[in-house]
Amino acid sequence: MVRSERIVERRGQTRWREARLLNLWVDDLSVQEIVERLDDDVLFTVNVDHLCQLQRNPAFVAAYANATIVSCDSKYVRGGILALGRGPMKKACGSDIVPAYWRHHAGNADVRIFLLGARPGVAAAAQERINRLAGREIVVGAFGPSMNFVNDPAECKTAVEIINASGATCLIVGLGAPKQEIWINQHRHLMPKVKVFMGVGATIDYEAEAVRRAPPWVRKLAMEWLHRIITDPKRYARRYLSNLEFFWLVLRDGIGLYRPPQFPPFDGRQGFEGEHGSEALKVVQAAS
Repeated sequence: MVRSERIVERRGQTRWREARLLNLWVDDLSVQEIVERLDDDVLFTVNVDHLCQLQRNPAFVAAYANATIVSCDSKYVRGGILALGRGPMKKACGSDIVPAYWRHHAGNADVRIFLLGARPGVAAAAQERINRLAGREIVVGAFGPSMNFVNDPAECKTAVEIINASGATCLIVGLGAPKQEIWINQHRHLMPKVKVFMGVGATIDYEAEAVRRAPPWVRKLAMEWLHRIITDPKRYARRYLSNLEFFWLVLRDGIGLYRPPQFPPFDGRQGFEGEHGSEALKVVQAAS
């Protein structure tokens, strides 16, 4: 039987717990706890759509397997964990982690951020706004790639060169899932000076104020998904309707009928050394 809970411990840091939902281990960490721990890390923020894609997309699974922190970015993911008796579980959205991260490090000259993603011009607007609020140039570069970015080796090469030249220590990627996670997993070894990678979806748009988040009262009611469908139906409607699969999968997990899908073996912890290399993979692999 697959375990449903485990403990993570790093030298010099507080231990914390992880809970399993389907084939993924989710870290029970708050926004502030994540911000304080991020160091030589790959952070992904799991939601319902991600968990559904993790049942069928081998490249996405390989990317998640090599993450070092997976936050709970959905009240429905949190609800699934609690419903299965695997709580507690703190909720930590990428759109909350990013502003907390740059505010936490506003006075730390050793932290330098690069923004990759969003439409052309949006990342630059986010850069200007963050730097103005931080009181220094904590964001040292921004690049809004083309729609075909992940399939264009030349543009990917250009982006990597710009990031390396900027001296960034943190790369925030907002290309949408699964593109951003797969891109980070395939390219992070080319950016040796970057210590922290984050895949955070539409967060760059929020930081630029190009897209408005749902009002706080809507988020408190766990209805941000409805706000997104209403404000951007082309992007979100089909995705959320397809996620009815999630509830069926959680039910199967709860009654012991869920089995992790079979994928090719993962190359665990690519590009990581030392204490991170001893951590277990974030994805549960099918029994051989």
